[in-house]
Amino acid sequence: MSSLTRTGPARLDQPLYDASPRQAFVRFWKKYATFSGRASRSEFWWWYLISVVVSIILGVISVAVVGVDTTVPAPGADAQQYAVDSMLRSLKTSAASSVWSLLTFVGLLALSARRLHDTGRSGWWYLIILVPVVGIVVLIVFWASAPRPEGQRYDRA
Repeated sequence: MSSLTRTGPARLDQPLYDASPRQAFVRFWKKYATFSGRASRSEFWWWYLISVVVSIILGVISVAVVGVDTTVPAPGADAQQYAVDSMLRSLKTSAASSVWSLLTFVGLLALSARRLHDTGRSGWWYLIILVPVVGIVVLIVFWASAPRPEGQRYDRA
């Protein structure tokens, strides 16, 4: 059976085509820092969607707990104190999302590299993100590309 087969259970060291959101979530954490191998489009995009939704939920919860600052400094108010207060409020409202981002950072890098491998590209292509605007567009196109048989070279024997 070819490793590009879209049916049947896939081993953890193989991409899981047609992964469900739950499967993508579990595989992300099981393969958290694994940069070798491949990841299917469904594994990648389901995780990406889950991650964005969790970030939004954490942001909404943070704003609900801390509140939104709608105050405008009065003329002649201490601008430095207002800036410090605003910064502290921003830190409080972004704390949960920041922790989530830090927890998933390495895993997302590894998943991105595995997704690039499935398209027959080196994980080093991720560095194209450093090119403003064009880099992220190119990466999205790569991530959305179909799997290629030459990506099997990134599997461990």
